[in-house]
Amino acid sequence: MRVVSGVILAVIVVAALVEGGWAFAVVWLVAGIVGASEWIGMTRTRPGGFLILLIGATLVGLALCAQSDSSPFAALAVFVSGAAAVLVIAQGGRGRVRALAALAGAAVIVLVPSALRDDPGIGILGPAWMFAVVWSTDIAAYFTGRALGGPKLMPRVSPKKTWSGALGGLAAAVAAGTGLVALGRVYGWSSLAESPLEQVALASAVASMLSQAGDLVESGLKRVHGVKDSGRSIPGHGGVMDRLDGFFAVALLVGLYLILRRLAV
Repeated sequence: MRVVSGVILAVIVVAALVEGGWAFAVVWLVAGIVGASEWIGMTRTRPGGFLILLIGATLVGLALCAQSDSSPFAALAVFVSGAAAVLVIAQGGRGRVRALAALAGAAVIVLVPSALRDDPGIGILGPAWMFAVVWSTDIAAYFTGRALGGPKLMPRVSPKKTWSGALGGLAAAVAAGTGLVALGRVYGWSSLAESPLEQVALASAVASMLSQAGDLVESGLKRVHGVKDSGRSIPGHGGVMDRLDGFFAVALLVGLYLILRRLAV
């Protein structure tokens, strides 16, 4: 079940990536809404149903702004309005913080991959690089850790993760990220492919470390809240948060890059 659902998800995401536009945006809109609902449920933030509806409506508004090429101020107004409503509806000080975290985290997932794909100077290569780095980190860390074993990375947070797995994931991410950009250069996928490969290798290494850190942070959060998985939305994998913890951390880095890129224009 784990393999089948993983393959199906990968096919859907890659097909949407190739298509771009609304097809790609909808994938991340759904992921953001489901991930936010899992967070609300996991943290028992109240009133859960109202907050999920409000966050979902805000995320739809953000996606509409992004896909209609609206002014960034329009998207900011939608987000601020949603955040203000969340503060009014959420119960308790911690509840408000958790609800805002759900909205902000989901907004990153909804906006960053699509913005990267829609950027004329980046195109398909940007999200493909993110997938290559995150997926190769996960896969190589798992198999390297199982094959080599050795000292644990953070046993109190994630008992199965090892230093050998972390280093194996790091090496695989650098190879995959750099190799993909080099391939993009050969086929002229976008101007991003002309970036120096040394810089790409460094960015891939940083992204891999962030991906693994995101995984550890989510494992720690699940331990704090006493749950094994963030949800049951993906058969054999748990929830969307379980699959996007590392990707979310990399999306933060990419979002910062996109902001700096726009400011430099």
